[in-house]
Amino acid sequence: MAKVHHPTTTAHRRTARWLAAAAIGLFVATPAAVAQTDYFNTDAGRPITVEDAYPIERRALELQLAPLRVERAAGGVYTWTLEPEIAWGILPRTQVELGVPLAFRDHGLGESTAGVAGIDLGMLHNLNTETSIPALAVAGELLIPVGNLGPDMLFASARAIATKSFSFARFHLNGQYTFGEEPDAGESIGIHEPSRWLAGIAVDRTFPLRALLVTAEVVARRPIIDDEDFLWDVGAGLRYQYDPRIALDAGIGRQLTGDERTWSFTFGGAYAVGLSWYR
Repeated sequence: MAKVHHPTTTAHRRTARWLAAAAIGLFVATPAAVAQTDYFNTDAGRPITVEDAYPIERRALELQLAPLRVERAAGGVYTWTLEPEIAWGILPRTQVELGVPLAFRDHGLGESTAGVAGIDLGMLHNLNTETSIPALAVAGELLIPVGNLGPDMLFASARAIATKSFSFARFHLNGQYTFGEEPDAGESIGIHEPSRWLAGIAVDRTFPLRALLVTAEVVARRPIIDDEDFLWDVGAGLRYQYDPRIALDAGIGRQLTGDERTWSFTFGGAYAVGLSWYR
């Protein structure tokens, strides 16, 4: 019997291949650049899960320009997430963030779900400048139950971050814990299941003449539901300073264990401005 290809699924597969090709092409085709401002400042999800210990500059405002994440799970189920976000350097070495994730899940056979997947509030504070010891930071996040694809409860998490630079690369360690009770049967945990705890290590290499950063990570995490499998993820990505205000990023990830074994692709950008009137 001939295999039938669902038109929507085929289109999503083509899009996923395009995102992977764009990530590779960005590195191959990137010309030498003069602008070097923000490409080395990695954020969670841009382009990988592990982030560095540095916030944006004080009085800076960063608009994350529609960062897109595409996940493909077993069985060809695609989930698309778009999360516009704004970050503000509110105090020295401190930033606050507000994001509104919008999600679309294609279940195949013409069935799909779309909507708001909560509201993200976050803060990151850098504790010290890197010297002989790593740069250290603490971060907190609230996922507020808003929208038809958001969770049914509030999730609060805390993260510790360390960054250490060497002549050949930078290394980053992240540890995160999510507080609260395990959701009851029938309660929604949202479009993306939070991790009870997460630990990850990443390494990146900068190419200053190209204003380009290449990074890779390994992440271990325990889902919020206790009887689910312990998970291992790997990922890699690029971050490129297109001009003094715009930084672009692209990444690819793979869940190595568990039932889903998802692939993920990310692509996004950020536009940074200085608030010269703010003192």
